[in-house]
Amino acid sequence: MRCTAFLRVVENWNSANHDLFYGKDGDLTCSDKESQEISMLALHLLQSALVHVDTLLLQEILSEEKWPRRLTDADRRALSPLFWTHVNPCGRFELDVNSHLDLAVVA
Repeated sequence: MRCTAFLRVVENWNSANHDLFYGKDGDLTCSDKESQEISMLALHLLQSALVHVDTLLLQEILSEEKWPRRLTDADRRALSPLFWTHVNPCGRFELDVNSHLDLAVVA
């Protein structure tokens, strides 16, 4: 059971990679090794940033009093910061530099 759940997480993340790295259908088109390396490093940086923000969001949500008694051990094992449903790769972005996500560090 654990293996299939892990595979679903990995497949979901690979789908995210395809959508995030969408130029030329996700293929590295440059024959130059340095350009390919820069592209992959940029993708890894974006992945790390997404996981960081997702982890902070999960911590904030799980700090609410109701979650410790509602989550089973299986629920806790299934939690993963590898989600990207909140990402809008194509579309309109409204940027307000005067506001921010409240991602306070949970103690």
